[in-house]
Amino acid sequence: MKRLILIVLVVLALAPGTWLRSKLPPLDLDGTVTITPLTILDRQTIAGEVQVLAGWRMVSGNDHFGGYSALVALDDQHLIAASDRGRIMRLDISGDAPRVQKMDYLAGTVQPNKRLIDVESMTRDPATGRFWVAYEGVNAVERLNPQLQQPERTRPEQMKGWSKNKGAEALARLNDGRFIVMAEGSGGVGRVTFAGLLFPSDPLSKAVAEEFRFAPPAGYRPVDMVQIPDGRVLILARRVHWDFMPRFTAKLMVADPAEIVAGKMWSGRIIADFAPPIPTDNYEGLAMWPRDDNLINLWMISDDNRAGFQNTYLLKMLWDPSANGIAASAE
Repeated sequence: MKRLILIVLVVLALAPGTWLRSKLPPLDLDGTVTITPLTILDRQTIAGEVQVLAGWRMVSGNDHFGGYSALVALDDQHLIAASDRGRIMRLDISGDAPRVQKMDYLAGTVQPNKRLIDVESMTRDPATGRFWVAYEGVNAVERLNPQLQQPERTRPEQMKGWSKNKGAEALARLNDGRFIVMAEGSGGVGRVTFAGLLFPSDPLSKAVAEEFRFAPPAGYRPVDMVQIPDGRVLILARRVHWDFMPRFTAKLMVADPAEIVAGKMWSGRIIADFAPPIPTDNYEGLAMWPRDDNLINLWMISDDNRAGFQNTYLLKMLWDPSANGIAASAE
């Protein structure tokens, strides 16, 4: 009972408008972003097979800022983060520290209904430059042009039964033109696996997907994924620990889409475990870019939920895809 009371108090703290309405201040769309290095991290910081090269805490009063749940690399020098409020942040990562280039509305439009703009994942076709985003609130997939304009949206029939609060959470376009979409919700009390769809082509083509279940580590949920050059997929899984205040841990898995079978379970191997002393928070965005030496640069961003006790962290990491250093399964 004591734990329930604490959870209720946290929920109320996150909803200050529940009891008292006040005039909202004007929007701040010009505020800068302060980026501070996480000095606890250095090139000796290891999380399983992954080397954590650097990290930063990002803070801003700008109303475009925060809530980042999707991340995509344009090349080895630029990232785009998308938020669950339909905003984007463009980052220049060519220097020793990231630099914010621009923050704006996704597709350049204002949409006050959060259910319609709850972006949870983003993927891109490097050949055409087109983007696809997954929306959790309405379980939709949207395609945009290389300028993040001209949105076209579909709500696949096979996703309509997914939870509106824990629906389409992870999305990846594969190099052969197929798409994987996975839900954050398990679909029932006591279930520990998660619904997944493997589309044979662009979901906007209305093609019927193969349905499967995904098994992450116990207690974790899939929140993002990205394909690497050898065809495998990196999957970010996150867990909320309900202590006095919510805290988070994350694991990174590698899995092979060739092993997806309709109606069967799909899983992978854990390659990294993110827990203290590595700064932890609600990591939900994952991006990668291959290097000339066959290693892979990884980037991870956390969703602060615009809550005072959470942070926006950006981690830069390095991984050797030929490694097999953790003999761990999803169990």
